[in-house]
Amino acid sequence: MSGDCDYARDLELEYRPFSLSLSSPLETADGTIESRDGFLVRILDATPGDGDPVVGYGEATPLPGWTESRADCEAALERASDAIRTDPDAALEAVEGQVAARHAITLALADLQATRESTPMYRYIGKGPMVGRVPVNATVGDGSPTETASEAAAAVGRGFDCCKLKVGRRDLETDIERVRRTREAVGPDVELRVDANEAWTYDEATTALEAFSDLKVSVLEQPLPAGALEGHADLRRRAGDDGVAIALDEGLLEHGVDAICDAEAADVLVLKPMALGGVDVARKVAAWVGMLEVTPIVTTTIDAVVARTGAVHLAASIPDVPACGVATAELLAEDLGRDPVLLEKGSAVVPQAKGLGVEGVWQE
Repeated sequence: MSGDCDYARDLELEYRPFSLSLSSPLETADGTIESRDGFLVRILDATPGDGDPVVGYGEATPLPGWTESRADCEAALERASDAIRTDPDAALEAVEGQVAARHAITLALADLQATRESTPMYRYIGKGPMVGRVPVNATVGDGSPTETASEAAAAVGRGFDCCKLKVGRRDLETDIERVRRTREAVGPDVELRVDANEAWTYDEATTALEAFSDLKVSVLEQPLPAGALEGHADLRRRAGDDGVAIALDEGLLEHGVDAICDAEAADVLVLKPMALGGVDVARKVAAWVGMLEVTPIVTTTIDAVVARTGAVHLAASIPDVPACGVATAELLAEDLGRDPVLLEKGSAVVPQAKGLGVEGVWQE
């Protein structure tokens, strides 16, 4: 991303910590998430003679198990703030291996450059046509069967036609019942996906796969631990071409695209820009797997408005992208600023302003 920037400029990088409470704790097989703590990043181009500074915003919101720690992220951003005065590549070298910090810097640089070029970020990173909307899914937490069905039905009532259910914290029979009750509640035409977050054994996953096939589940995400590449490949063979698609999320970080495709272990890859190290990395992965006939889906890591909007722009830059997990604002009780992304009838309306389109997040 930095290669598109004009290095002969006076760049400054600033960052501020934030902590945002969730509207209610999110129970997943990885544990309970109660708040999102990270750093808002601002890069200013204050080149003399250019008028008012041009600003780009980024966000680093580390997530245990997915990215570096918050302390390591802050240290990396501090190094980058010193290095960026030399050039953007120096800042990226300063955060090497720290994916959340790199995400923030590359997002801010992309926002800065797209703003300079007076183009929406998705067109800057994708070089494609104008896109008005991207399809999105609702994320349903790990409630009881009745609560899960009610939450999914409420999401459908708000216009969502795709729901992703979190499973894996309860016993398998209860999770299957949760999916069954949800299917009954939402009817046959709503797409249902299930995310196990590595929770199951192979035997449990095969049992779930058979039940989910009957319930017309479209995608089963990360049923086995990330390291079980051959196990996922076998599940995919069991499902067959017309069965439940196998998606890898944690497994992508563990193995990389080449190993997954060589093993034929996934129909779908879940791209989290925060965990991959930036929208630029995620965009390259999406283009790569698309040529290999693997479907990319973009999701957030329950990010604040800056990173979440970046994920919407990433999704908009991917041709024919399926429903993505970027409609996560309602999971936060508070945010860094006004959300420029309108959710309407199961779609995210993509901001058409220059850059990210995020305003009012940096209060002096």
